[in-house]
Amino acid sequence: MDWNKEILTKIDFDKINNKEEKEKVALKIAGKVQEGDVIGFGSGSTSYLTIYAIADKMKKEHIKITAIPTSYETEMLCHYLQIPTATLLEQRPDWSFDGADEVNEEKWLIKGRGGAMYREKLNIANSKITYVLVDSSKIVEKLGSHFDVPVEVEPSAINHVKEELMLLGTKEVNIRKAVSKDGPVITEKGNIILDAKFENISEHLEKDIKSITGVIESGLFIGYPVEIISA
Repeated sequence: MDWNKEILTKIDFDKINNKEEKEKVALKIAGKVQEGDVIGFGSGSTSYLTIYAIADKMKKEHIKITAIPTSYETEMLCHYLQIPTATLLEQRPDWSFDGADEVNEEKWLIKGRGGAMYREKLNIANSKITYVLVDSSKIVEKLGSHFDVPVEVEPSAINHVKEELMLLGTKEVNIRKAVSKDGPVITEKGNIILDAKFENISEHLEKDIKSITGVIESGLFIGYPVEIISA
C-alpha cells in the first residue's frame, strides 16, 4: 500500500525572492532534459522551481530520467513528484544543475547557505557540466561581498579549524545558528557549519581550507566546469 504523501508538500519554500526570474531559469534547464538522462539535482529555491518544471516536462512528454539529489529536501521533493532517484554509488550524472549564493565573472561560486555543499560539490565534481542557476541578485563583482564562506566541520574540530581559518586571513568566524531549533545548524552528515568572512578570496583558498584537519568541505567552488544560467 502506498503512503499518503501529503506531508511532503510541506517542504515548499514559503517565500521565493525574484520568483519570476527564477521561473524563467527553471524553464531553460527543463528544456535541456532528454530521455534517459542522469541528472544531478541541486538544492535551493531556484533548483526547487526547476525540479517542478522538469517533473512537468516528464509528465507531458513521457520522458524518463534519473535524479541524483544533493539534499534530503531535494530527495523528498523528487519522491513526491515521482522522479526516480539514485546515488553516486549507483550512477554518474550526465550533467547537473544547482543554485549559488554568489557568482563572479570568473565563474567562482559561494554555495552552502542550505548546508548541502558536500553533496553539491560531489555532483559538480562528477559531472561534465553543471548549470548554475542564478538571478541578478547573485551576480557580484567580488566574491564574498554579501555572504561568508561556509565551512562544514567535524564538531570536535571547531576550535582548531577556527584558529587555522584565522591564519588564512578570515576576519571573523561564527558557528551558524539554526532557525527552527535551539543551537547550531547540524548538517546531514552530523557536522557543524562555520561561516568565515574573508575580505579577499584567492584561487588557492578553497584548497587551503580543505587541507585543514577537521574540515569536511567548504562552500567555495573555484575552477569547476560550470555554465552560468540567468534570466
